[in-house]
Amino acid sequence: MINIKHTTQWIAALLLGCFFIVGCENDVNVVKQLGVKKPGIEEGRNIVSYLSVEGVMKAKLMAPILLRYQGDSALKSEFPNSLYVEFYNDSAKVETRLRAKYGRYLEQDRKIFLRDSVVIIRVNGDTLFTSELYWDQTLGKFYTDQFVEISQKEPRQKLFAKKGFNANQEFTQISYYDLQPGSFIILPDSANKR
Repeated sequence: MINIKHTTQWIAALLLGCFFIVGCENDVNVVKQLGVKKPGIEEGRNIVSYLSVEGVMKAKLMAPILLRYQGDSALKSEFPNSLYVEFYNDSAKVETRLRAKYGRYLEQDRKIFLRDSVVIIRVNGDTLFTSELYWDQTLGKFYTDQFVEISQKEPRQKLFAKKGFNANQEFTQISYYDLQPGSFIILPDSANKR
């Protein structure tokens, strides 16, 4: 005689085992992603950061979001939702203001990339507008190959450089590329000076 209770348990175990076998199927792509090393990402909100050199404050950076990537290649900081920087002179007074909708800093290369409505305004009223700007801290140079509009008070000038510019970080040596018509420089008349 067949034991119904024993047979029922055997059938239940067989069916349950089939469910486990079917339920254990893995997606090959999901399994491959398990072995991929992902960089660590730190996120900061409402960032206010100060830069000082030998105890003298040089800059203040503010940004709504900072993403800092740590991976095998290099450390990278990214400001995806805008940034604002105030640069100070030796008397701790604001000398220059900078705004951009996006920024990225590659720490190992010491390069900063800014894009989307980049504006630099000095306290004397000199302004620079461009869509992209690079700052190579190692070389001490600012540059871009994008359109740049520069307004300056002394000497009075308004320049439109179609293919960008290259400048040292003090902006004392500047080269403009492909100035477009409408650009002008008004040099002071040396005969009027006494």
